[in-house]
Amino acid sequence: MAAVTRDATDPRALLASLEQTARKRFGQHFLVDRGVVDRIVRGSRVAAGDRVVEVGPGLGVLTRALLGVGAEVTAIELDRDLAAFLRRDLPDLALIETDAAKVRWAELCEGGGWKMVSNLPYNVGTTVVMSALRARGAFTSVTVMLQREVVERICAGPGTSAYGALSVEVAVRAVPTFLLSVPPDRFHPRPKVDSAVVRLDVLPEPQVGSVTPEHFDRVVRAGFSQRRKTLLNALGAAFGRERAGQALAAADVDPGLRAERLDADGFRRLAAALSD
Repeated sequence: MAAVTRDATDPRALLASLEQTARKRFGQHFLVDRGVVDRIVRGSRVAAGDRVVEVGPGLGVLTRALLGVGAEVTAIELDRDLAAFLRRDLPDLALIETDAAKVRWAELCEGGGWKMVSNLPYNVGTTVVMSALRARGAFTSVTVMLQREVVERICAGPGTSAYGALSVEVAVRAVPTFLLSVPPDRFHPRPKVDSAVVRLDVLPEPQVGSVTPEHFDRVVRAGFSQRRKTLLNALGAAFGRERAGQALAAADVDPGLRAERLDADGFRRLAAALSD
């Protein structure tokens, strides 16, 4: 087990110093293990000169490590007390005080080719990841810490219990690499669940075939909307049973299959058959 460092910049000490003015932390848990931070930075493949977005920098532990390898970091922080602390502690940091779930990444990441590296608050994690992957050209990679079960869903393949709409929507946009697990004792306060870090290497274009990404996602979500039902019944609820049956036949997909058995290529064929 890696040693936990305690010093003047330890998140627990810093949080105690902010306790009188700090508001609710928006579901964020702060890393207190520098070894984990170093592994995240190495796993992200961030190098000097890279333009990096960090969502929820908190007290800047990961931020300092990213700056330490020469990255140009733009941090997005919603909590005004933490933002004020960062402005004092890292005055040269590019800091935007806003809700990351509302950021238009394509506009923020001017010129494209950015990387995201973040310990994401659990309550916005999936939303931020998918909005980053949907922002075409904005990011070349997205390295994030999330609840372990969410990372497992992102990395899951067909036929597994974790496989779902999120797995498919990520798979057509990026190549996921599981980097490391992070137990609760590496955070303050301790979360009630295990965490994990995944790197998503973003594909140049979403691999959705002849349809729009929006239509593809709609078909995928419809397929998984009623997991215990067959694709015919699940898609029939969204598109009409007759149309769903015709599309399944055209896509050469067994109507008796459940969505969890169908891979991304099968969903591409279905989406094309269900397109207008």
